[in-house]
Amino acid sequence: MPTSIRNLIELCTVIPILTVSRREDAAPLARALKAGGLRVIEMTWRTQDALDVLTEMKNAEPDLIIGMGTILEPGQVEPAQRAGADFLVSPGLTRDLETALESAQCPVLPGVSTASEAMQAAAAGFEVLKFFPAEQAGGMAYLNSLRGPLPEIQFCPTGSITRDLAPQYLALPNVVCVGGSWIAPSRLIESQDWDAITENAAAAAALTD
Repeated sequence: MPTSIRNLIELCTVIPILTVSRREDAAPLARALKAGGLRVIEMTWRTQDALDVLTEMKNAEPDLIIGMGTILEPGQVEPAQRAGADFLVSPGLTRDLETALESAQCPVLPGVSTASEAMQAAAAGFEVLKFFPAEQAGGMAYLNSLRGPLPEIQFCPTGSITRDLAPQYLALPNVVCVGGSWIAPSRLIESQDWDAITENAAAAAALTD
């Protein structure tokens, strides 16, 4: 498993963002994503069983690298790691959360949406940042404008990025990967359409930066 965020981003181009409500969907979902050729996945902590789903996905496909997203407060860091999270993702970065993430025993992808937030995160030692919500926060034009003043910072934009937009984001020099919910949207998970998810995963795996 990756020991740093740099190791992690070398293993992915598109990270599927998952919201899963039912534990019984964990194993077949993991198999569908792996069958499509994806290895790195983000589970959002937006449902009651999110931690259990992550654990069961890891049990079903141990080779998958599964992160826990929607880390909002320090108290979530340790439970996520105990559940088996290989990395942690936050939508933003408070002072208290920054301290907790700095002490995490796995790679971390903190979220930012402005130049000031990116500068603060970089000053704290975070080398790769989640740009969220990407489309609503200025999209490709905004990310491109950050290249001049912040040339060393790399981003993983997430938020309303579609299958068609993903290649355009990946073409930006300061974008190392993207996150997208289009690979396994809730409607496909709830209908247990694993074939469609595998097809979407294959399309995502075929993208290169």
